[in-house]
Amino acid sequence: MTQVISQKIISLFENKGGSMYGGEEVTQLEHALQCAHQAAENNASDELITAALLHDVGHLLHDLPDDASDNGIDDVHEELGATFLENYFKPGVVEPVKLHVAAKRYLCSTVDGYWESLSRPSQISLEFQGGKMNETEMKKFEESPFYKDAIELRKWDDLAKDPELKTATVEHFVKNIENSIK
Repeated sequence: MTQVISQKIISLFENKGGSMYGGEEVTQLEHALQCAHQAAENNASDELITAALLHDVGHLLHDLPDDASDNGIDDVHEELGATFLENYFKPGVVEPVKLHVAAKRYLCSTVDGYWESLSRPSQISLEFQGGKMNETEMKKFEESPFYKDAIELRKWDDLAKDPELKTATVEHFVKNIENSIK
C-alpha cells in the first residue's frame, strides 16, 4: 500500500507540478522540492520533510487558474491538502500542512519585519487568508501540538522560491513519504 500512495504523490506532481507557483518564478514542483530540501537540510523528521514536500498539494487538487491568488481568490489549499493527506498520512504530516497558512499569519503578528520579508505574492495572499492574527487567534494557534512544526514549515516555504536552486527529484523523497504513511 505504501508504494501505491507514494506513486500517487509522484503522479500528482508529474501531472500538475509544472504549473507556476502563484506569481513566483518557480513551478509548484520546484517549490515543493525546495521546501523539502530545506527540511532535509535542517535534519527534520520524515514526517516534517513529507509535510514540506506536500504542504501545497492543495494547489494541485483544484482546477483554478495559476493566477487565482492574483485575482483575490483564496483557494483554501491548506484545507484541501490536509483533507486529501489525512486519508494516507500521520498527523505529523497533515497538521503542519493544515497550519502553514496560519503560521504565516502568526509570524506576521509576532515577528518584527516578517511581513516585509515575504515575497510580494505572499504578502498579497496574506490579506485574503485573514491578515495578521489577533491575540485570540494567536493563543488558539499556539494550542496546537503541531504549531512549532508549522512555523518551521512556513520558514522553509518562504525560502523555497529560488528559480536558480537545483534540488533532488520527488523520487529522492520516497523513503520519507513511505515512512510517514499511517
